[in-house]
Parts: sequence; structure tokens; C-alpha cells
Amino acid sequence: MNQPPETAAKAKITVRDLTMAYDSFVVMRDLNFEVAEKDIFIIMGGSGCGKSTLLRHLIGLHEPAQGSIFYGNENFTAASPEDRVEFIKRFGVMYQSGALWSSLTLAENIALPLEENTALPPRTIRDLVSYKLALVGLSGYEDYYPAQISGGMNKRAGIARAMALDPEILFLDEPGAGLDPLSSRRLDDLILRLRDSLGSTIVIVTHELASIFAVANNSIFLDTVTRTQGAIGNPSELRDHSENPAVRLFLRRGEASEPSSASPS
Repeated sequence: MNQPPETAAKAKITVRDLTMAYDSFVVMRDLNFEVAEKDIFIIMGGSGCGKSTLLRHLIGLHEPAQGSIFYGNENFTAASPEDRVEFIKRFGVMYQSGALWSSLTLAENIALPLEENTALPPRTIRDLVSYKLALVGLSGYEDYYPAQISGGMNKRAGIARAMALDPEILFLDEPGAGLDPLSSRRLDDLILRLRDSLGSTIVIVTHELASIFAVANNSIFLDTVTRTQGAIGNPSELRDHSENPAVRLFLRRGEASEPSSASPS
């Protein structure tokens, strides 16, 4: 398949018939979904369902066993190595640990992608670094090392680095993992601000229900039993109306219930 279906032509990301596997072991099969521009799209499901594996497929770190991933009308899966480099420049990625270089200050961490991928003069890079840190609430922390700040601040610094090249799409892997409730709430607020102020499309891997309901307008649920998608849609609507009991069980913290047939008043 060289072109996405016409109905998906305006989607930011289109995934068609995707199967993820390690040798003969199938992680997930027959995934079909779209991410619209400015979506905050959640990849959710229980432990071991393949959430981070799907993210790694989306950014090209793993190859599909079957199926295709499109960005706009362009087939990322079939792209040459040279074209993939150009695709990847449009992505910003924050890994679960933050993945900051411990030997570099926050400013040096964020400057690194700018130094490696642009010809901007040092003064402009310094100004951009300060701006990115200010966006995530870390103005004045330029000279701090990762070990000198809290876990929540490290997460925000990781997002600032992911935003260094003004990406079209931000991919965040478990951004709230290990954070206390207050830090997690602040991170949710930051994600919403980035979407609203910068127009970013954001894809998030998480199992944190509070964050899912706070930020997401779209989602995919990966079902470990059927090894395929269990539902797609707004998480709040899925919680109340999904006909899939596994989805309702997950989104209601294990409390079984019948799907609602009408919207709440």
C-alpha cells in the first residue's frame, strides 16, 4: 500500500493493518487507527500489551511485521533510509526515563539537537534553549544538571529537549511514570498548554487514568487477550459507552459495569 485510504488523507498519522512481532511472537495484530492534527492521542492498555512497542514502530525504531504507517500522504514504512531521516526531523521524542545526558546541564542537553541539526549561531541557540525551558516552567535552571533537580523537573526538561527542533509531532513515553500526583497534574497541564499554544500533535503512552482523562481527546486500547485493538475513541466516552468489557474494566479501575446507552445528563 503506497497511499493511505482517501478517508485518511487528512490525518496526521494513519496506521493500516499493522502487526507487531518479535520473530514468531505476535505482540499485536491488525491495528488500524488515525491521529488527527492537534490530537492528544493516548496509547493505553495493561502491562505488557505493547504500548511502548507501538510507539517505537511509529518513530521507526522497530519495523512492522506487516502493515504500513503514513504521515500525511507519505508512507513512512516504505521510505528509504535517507527519507526516514527527514521524517524523523519532524518528530520530538521524550523517553520514559527522560534520557537526559547526566554529564550535561539542562541547557547543554536541549542545545544538543540544535547544534547537531542546524547552522544556528551559538547566541541564537542559547536564546532558543532559554525559551524552551521557559515553556516547560524551568526558566533559570539552564546551568543545573539532571541530578540536581526533581523527577518531575527532569520530565519537563525531557519535553523541552523533545521540542528543541519545533517538531510537528511529540511522542511521550510514560511521561507521568514515578511522579507524585501534584507533579503529574502539572505535567498534564503543561501538555495541554503545548497543544494549545504551539498546535502540536501529541502521542502519549500511558496507563495513568487521571492523566488519560485530563488530556486525551482520542485513544487506542491495546487488548492483551485478543492481541489487537479493543477500542478507539475519546477515553471518557469509551469508559461510559464502550461495548468491550475489557475497555470498561481498564478505564474504571477494574470495576465492572454495563455500558451506558445514553449520554449523562
